[in-house]
Amino acid sequence: MKILVIGGTGLIGGHAALYLKDQGNDVTIAGRKPAAASSALAELKQLQCDYIAGTLSRDELASFDALVFAAGSDIRHVPQEGDIDAHWQRANVEAIPRFFELARSAGIKQAVLVGSFYPQVAPELIDSIPYVRSRHLSDEGARALSGPDFRVCSVNAPFVVGMVPGLKVDMFEAYTRYAEGKFAPMPFYGPAGGSNFISTRSLSQAIWGALQRGESGKAYLVGDENLSYAQYFQTFLRAVGNDAEMPSLDQEHPLLPDMALYTGRGNTVSYQPDAQDAELLGYVRQDIQRAVSEVVSQYRG
Repeated sequence: MKILVIGGTGLIGGHAALYLKDQGNDVTIAGRKPAAASSALAELKQLQCDYIAGTLSRDELASFDALVFAAGSDIRHVPQEGDIDAHWQRANVEAIPRFFELARSAGIKQAVLVGSFYPQVAPELIDSIPYVRSRHLSDEGARALSGPDFRVCSVNAPFVVGMVPGLKVDMFEAYTRYAEGKFAPMPFYGPAGGSNFISTRSLSQAIWGALQRGESGKAYLVGDENLSYAQYFQTFLRAVGNDAEMPSLDQEHPLLPDMALYTGRGNTVSYQPDAQDAELLGYVRQDIQRAVSEVVSQYRG
């Protein structure tokens, strides 16, 4: 297939693009900025675009068979000034379904939206947290466009960990330095609570499975391991050979602040993805320590 990956210059979309290429597909990545010159993504075909501003034309989309959208706006993309809730509305609720509608009109036959797990695992947050509501409405809006000639499904993921060769992700570099003890006197601990986590490898496999076999109009909740946040940080310590204890404390952590925990510090989001869905999408499980070790090897080098 000729596949366009929106958000393909970032970690999730970039890993998916490289994986899809390895499966024999003709892959083009698109983002607001060019791919990092030092990364493996620089070798892929690229388009520069801003899906919110609508800078990609119908004619440019018409040459593709399939779309992977991995550019939904989250806490990393919030503008420093302006109304944050208005940003969620513009970037997620309005722009994502509008882009899918453009893709459908251009003749693209199938599409996968990479979304967030929050609306499915904590639906009570839809009415109380604007970000979660925006991810819910963007997911519903994109899937509502499904039809006989445009097969759309979503793959909704929890916390994602992994790497793309040569692509720097500040968060994971900081986690590695923290595990090495280079942020002393910052103590080792994880904030109370926990979540499900998935590796970039598992998520990319699920995206490819959704493109091939996904049911049109369906939202797939994917995930791998349920870990406390302390256990998650412990995987980084384990990867660097640090045997320090990692307690769970009911206090905010500077590397995993409360603003990033939409279910709230002290709460745990624990689930098992539907076994039939996981088999259909064809992604590996029990992959977190391997993924963390791969991340650490990049930043320690």
